[in-house]
Amino acid sequence: MSYLFTSESVSEGHPDKVADQISDALLDEFLRHDPNSKVACETLVTTGLVMLSGEVRTNAYIDVQNIARDVIRNIGYTKSTYKFDSESCAVLSSIHEQSPDINQGVVREKPEDQGAGDQGMMFGYATAETETFMPVTIELSHLILQELAQVRREGRRMRYLAPDSKSQVTVEYADNHKPLRIDSIVVSTQHDDFVVPRSNTPEARKDADEKMLETIRRDVNRYVIQRLRRKLPRRLKILFKDDFKLFVNPTGKFVVGGPHGDTGLTGRKIIVDTYGGWGAHGGGAFSGKDSSKVDRSGAYAARHIAKNIVGARLAKRCLVQVSYAIGVAEPVGIFINTYGTAKLRDEYGKRYSDGEIAQKITEIFDLRPYAIIERFGLKNPIFLPTASYGHVGRFPYTETVTVYENGEPVQKEVEFFGWEKLDYVMKLRDIFQILD
Repeated sequence: MSYLFTSESVSEGHPDKVADQISDALLDEFLRHDPNSKVACETLVTTGLVMLSGEVRTNAYIDVQNIARDVIRNIGYTKSTYKFDSESCAVLSSIHEQSPDINQGVVREKPEDQGAGDQGMMFGYATAETETFMPVTIELSHLILQELAQVRREGRRMRYLAPDSKSQVTVEYADNHKPLRIDSIVVSTQHDDFVVPRSNTPEARKDADEKMLETIRRDVNRYVIQRLRRKLPRRLKILFKDDFKLFVNPTGKFVVGGPHGDTGLTGRKIIVDTYGGWGAHGGGAFSGKDSSKVDRSGAYAARHIAKNIVGARLAKRCLVQVSYAIGVAEPVGIFINTYGTAKLRDEYGKRYSDGEIAQKITEIFDLRPYAIIERFGLKNPIFLPTASYGHVGRFPYTETVTVYENGEPVQKEVEFFGWEKLDYVMKLRDIFQILD
């Protein structure tokens, strides 16, 4: 019997994502001036206020006020009517030095002996459902909001849109976990009060609200959902049947939004950041943390392994867990679950168990924090783009950025989303003797 599964996403204007982006922008700026910075920045945003806190050990000085305001401006909070805008909000900082107790467990005489910045377990997941090796539900949830944000930034249609929005996609799956059809889509988007009531009576206000909602529903379907459908690859396009349900602003009105409508905090959207509820999550947030914190680097490494396993066709689905002890370089454990989709056999015809696959993976991938950081270039200022629409499921790319060496600006080409590369596929196929 088929089943339904749901994932959600939130836009860059969602209060929690505003906080994530500010935290990662601060991290990037510290790394831009001092790549050895140790950073754990937390941000709170609410009506007219940004509060920065956390622990930092660095040789850099950065202007935290301007960085926070630039992020808010780029997101689109530029109107005083939002009661949270880049020019008038207060920005307070309570950032202090990192605990020496943590530092002594991380920094070693030999860089390759660097210990993990915290204990914990991190998960990576991949599935053959999509070209990005992500679950359909979270992939579509992100794409809907990216399309909505593009419409808002173009400014030609839906000019009433504000930055805060959420999406939710429910997909029907067959028993073999193959996606069959989209059952329902939910889009909630903040908007201006763009229909003026004919009078100040409750009836007139209700009529104006209904007209606004009717316009928003029509425009979301026409300019977001239908436009996105035309862009999708066939594998996703065929999931849109004529009977899917579309819910737009189900409460009827969404004028009060953003940090004025809901306080935002760094690290509150960890499922949006990862796999939309599929697989598992160790509980640690990513944004605002430098990569000595294995909450971040370990999760990226686990995704890299899972994606390459599925990309090499060793399995159709894969969950990878890596766990660490604070101050210890080598992981204390690695676990792999292929959900029974791995059909690998050794040279004697015996099927590999998931435990045996995990053992071979430890021989292929160096999971010490130092090695992960080197492999993906995680001392570079590459983290702000990760803070909205997912840290995983993205396409890797290179870009020239400005960094500082001895106080002087230098242009440097760096790689973004390096943990999304399929660069271990051939090695895995060779080791496991995959011939097809």
